Amino acid sequence: MQFLSQNHGCPGWGGEMAGRIRSFDWSQTELGAIEHWSASLRSAVQVLLASPLPMVMLWGRQGFMIYNDAYAEFAGGRHPYLLGCAVELGWPEVAEFNRHVLDVCLAGGTLSYRSKELVLLRNGKPEDVWMDLYYSPVPDDDQSPGGVLAIVVETTELVLTERARQEAERSYRAVNERIQLALSAGPLLGSFVWDIQNDTLSGDERFSRTFNYPPDTPLDALPVEIARQNIHPDDLEEVNRRVELTLRTGTPYNAEYRVRRLGGDYLWVLASGRCEFDTLGRPLRFPGVLIDINERKAAEASLLKFTRDLEQRVAEEVHARLTAEEQLRQSQKLEAIGGLTGGVAHDFNNLLQVIAGNLHLLARHEPHNANVQRRVSASIEAVERGAKLSSQLLAFARRQPLSPAVYNPRRIFDGLGELLQRALGETIQIEVTLPAEPWCIHVDRNQLENALLNLAINARDAMCGEGTIGLIGENIVLDESSCAGKDIPAGDYVRLSVIDRGAGMPPDVLDHVFEPFFTTKTDGQGTGLGLSMVFGFVKQSGGHIEITSDVGEGTRAQMYFPRSRQPETGEEAPHSPLLTGGQETILVVEDNEEVRSASVELLEQSGYRTLTAANADAAMALLLEGASVDLIFTDVVMPGLIKSSDLAAWARVQTPPMPILFTSGHTRDIISRNHQLSPDTHLLSKPYGPDALITMVRTVLGS
Repeated sequence: MQFLSQNHGCPGWGGEMAGRIRSFDWSQTELGAIEHWSASLRSAVQVLLASPLPMVMLWGRQGFMIYNDAYAEFAGGRHPYLLGCAVELGWPEVAEFNRHVLDVCLAGGTLSYRSKELVLLRNGKPEDVWMDLYYSPVPDDDQSPGGVLAIVVETTELVLTERARQEAERSYRAVNERIQLALSAGPLLGSFVWDIQNDTLSGDERFSRTFNYPPDTPLDALPVEIARQNIHPDDLEEVNRRVELTLRTGTPYNAEYRVRRLGGDYLWVLASGRCEFDTLGRPLRFPGVLIDINERKAAEASLLKFTRDLEQRVAEEVHARLTAEEQLRQSQKLEAIGGLTGGVAHDFNNLLQVIAGNLHLLARHEPHNANVQRRVSASIEAVERGAKLSSQLLAFARRQPLSPAVYNPRRIFDGLGELLQRALGETIQIEVTLPAEPWCIHVDRNQLENALLNLAINARDAMCGEGTIGLIGENIVLDESSCAGKDIPAGDYVRLSVIDRGAGMPPDVLDHVFEPFFTTKTDGQGTGLGLSMVFGFVKQSGGHIEITSDVGEGTRAQMYFPRSRQPETGEEAPHSPLLTGGQETILVVEDNEEVRSASVELLEQSGYRTLTAANADAAMALLLEGASVDLIFTDVVMPGLIKSSDLAAWARVQTPPMPILFTSGHTRDIISRNHQLSPDTHLLSKPYGPDALITMVRTVLGS
């Protein structure tokens, strides 16, 4: 096969792709071995490789891809996996579009698109791109269409630049219209044009009189220095600053300053204008108008005389600002601690998974050894305690996967009453207060119930086990000032409060209550993670939590959740019995060898067949080679070019779709949005045991 040979003697046959095409094993595709390719295909590939434009050949009904160096650069991280791949597998997010291209062109038609908008996955995220696309059929040796030659030129930057240019033109026209309206207004003191290149000023008679130019001065040659000299010295620096800003950035010019009159007094004016630039971005002209604002300034001065409480108002504003800044610093500190604890919890979960998996396997290997079973049982209990601790850390770090739904607070309080009474004891009274029609909220019910339970237990301990705890729900509207420092927007909220009349907390304790591992209880009475977990959950749900307390008076914990206007979620239907089975093939994708080994053994002991891959790159290679699997069980965070979310996106567009089960110490927003899982995303959190693993596998396969 000499048409791609380095010794062929034809110029332009170098480059990376020529070598990759020569070395690729085409016998595994419908094209067959490269030495048996048709003359038509060889000629088309020669044209393609010689072109500096991104070009790709889609050969056959499946559109096996052959492309040049320019297209390889366009493909980014998908190169070189696209070579020899069917186009619908290589670009699953636009599979329907490419199928239409193949249908039309293999029937003899052509297609072209100018600035076609498509959504492509880049770096694991959907991205809007625009491209010029040209498709034409390539005849085989029998003159029937054998493939499609595509020219792909990305025009995203050009499209965005053109939109920006059009927006700038619209803005410029709007400014000109405003200037024209201003010229016809009543309190005008004239108009002017500054020729920046020649540093000359022209204006009308009213402008000339305002700046005290001599009557015989030509209106088209007004000295700039005279105008500057008549501006109040205290205002000149600010005027110059605003002029420089407009010349540098093109922002509209607006400056209020005083102009000296002939009698020596000063007149307040407003100067407004805009700078015009040439095609190279150099400032050319500066047209503007002068408006009399003397009466307005006099009115402002009169108003100040009657505002005797100004200092008090300023003091209140300063105090509010300092309070908001302190809340912000506290929030930033907790955010930094959360980032650290989340990372620690993730690595801790991987270690726990290795320990848990091997303990369960050991128990299965020694079913009749009572000593082994006793020690394994104690060890697994310790692992579960560690997993609970890790879960609390992830909750504080806002990296726990949530499953939110829309709930009425009355429904949550009704369902929680018996659990609260049992947990708090008979010596605690619970008073629930709700409005007649509480607003709905969008939350994870289990996490909210845990948060209320944590706050109620803290309240009980503060009252030494006796007294009344108030649970209050309120519909409230927060304005901008009420939201200062809370990191939430103004709007409608539901406030859920837990109130006690206990010992209360001093300010130095109150400042640290949300920090992980901070506790005022004696050793063995608490981990110091309860309030940290509540803080993380509320923030992750888009809300805010605050605690106020007075020593000897009691404590009030208030959680704010945004109002949801969606209909309330109905009660879940009882789960149907799990499907029986266990003969399917499962592809286990996990970069930690010890975790992978334990998971594989657990699955195989339950009757499943397994394939393994150390990352998503290796998994995709197995699948593209034709490996048949019934379920992909994959870790979320792994090294490699292909992300687990990309692997899942590919699996979901297969026919039929391939089920995906994720596992992770935490999601890191790769498979979730703000760690809120979509209904079609299945996640098994680490560490897990054999029962949880097999139950989840059967659930995903059954769905």
